[in-house]
Amino acid sequence: MNQHTYTILGAGRQGLAAAYDLAKFGRAEHIILADANPETARRAVQRLHDLLGREIAEARRLDVRDASALREVLRPADAALSAVPYYFNLDITRAALETGTHLADLGGKTDIVRQQLALDAEARAAGISLVPDCGMGPGLVSNLGAYAMDLLDEPREVVIYDAGLPQNPKPPWNYALTFHINGLTNEMDGQAVFIRDGKIAYVDTLTEPEMVEFPPFGRLEADVTSGGTSTAPWTFLGRVQRFENKVMRFPGHYEWLRAFKTLGLFREDPITVDGQTVIPRHVYHALLEPQITDPEVRDVGIMRAVGRGLKDGHKTEVQIDLVDYYDEATGFTAMERLTGWHASIVMHMQARGTLSPGAHPVETLPAEAVLREFGRRGIPHEITFTPIK
Repeated sequence: MNQHTYTILGAGRQGLAAAYDLAKFGRAEHIILADANPETARRAVQRLHDLLGREIAEARRLDVRDASALREVLRPADAALSAVPYYFNLDITRAALETGTHLADLGGKTDIVRQQLALDAEARAAGISLVPDCGMGPGLVSNLGAYAMDLLDEPREVVIYDAGLPQNPKPPWNYALTFHINGLTNEMDGQAVFIRDGKIAYVDTLTEPEMVEFPPFGRLEADVTSGGTSTAPWTFLGRVQRFENKVMRFPGHYEWLRAFKTLGLFREDPITVDGQTVIPRHVYHALLEPQITDPEVRDVGIMRAVGRGLKDGHKTEVQIDLVDYYDEATGFTAMERLTGWHASIVMHMQARGTLSPGAHPVETLPAEAVLREFGRRGIPHEITFTPIK
């Protein structure tokens, strides 16, 4: 089997997790870890080599806004990952089209993802595949939902729940931050895009709380957040009558967030306070982030897809549960594994030619194959069928 060269833009948590997985499972011969901060890239390479017990990667200093330098690190790669902020992804996609490099990214903004997917013809002409919005959510979330649909003969509705939580929650927040705080706030702001009654529906965030029993974690509170479905509602329109996603937290946490949102702390337009111009979201982050940051956090990633429809002529509910924990052996959080490894699984598919040239919505990936790959990494899923009376 051929070995591959990979480039990862952004050597932070998810980028390093992806690099580790590519070295273990992606037949990596060489990995370029590039970051605007050269020390971040250097530390990531050192940690990777320490974990692997061998040298496979090199650190590069890279500002992705430098068009020439960006193309230089993309050109030798069979596949690349953008693990930098979402607002760089469209320009990175155009660079990958020029260098003929398969590209995955961690997304973060559905409007930009749709612009990337509109480059399908250009990607086919360049002979490369583009897969934006990888990661735990929307990526794996959407794959889990698609798999629930595949397991039914006539799927009618799918509801997906997911959560990244501390194993040992500490009051009053009962939450620990495992990714960038601005991404967290983005999830709690704006509107979600669902399918309801067979039509695209826009639903305000933090408006429809419900309790979910999820042993062994007990009762969790789920509510509407934005971005988790990405482009899936448009892809699955006409196939199901309902497609939704909610994020779970320990009970009580959402009460804080609803109050913060109502107060206007998520706003990004400046206001004047005592003669000083401030941005409410920046103040909110400065106050909240230290409260929910725990460098020693042991987290758990929880996912559930519930599909309802017909199977063998009978009304049936299928439930798929997937749970992952912080890994003591490597120090990777569940969030890093479920996010970074989903991206690396996609990159290996791209590098070995499993995906055809073109722009692929993440929800159209072969769902069973993705979940099988997680099983190979010690992250299994459970499937339960229940008759609906």
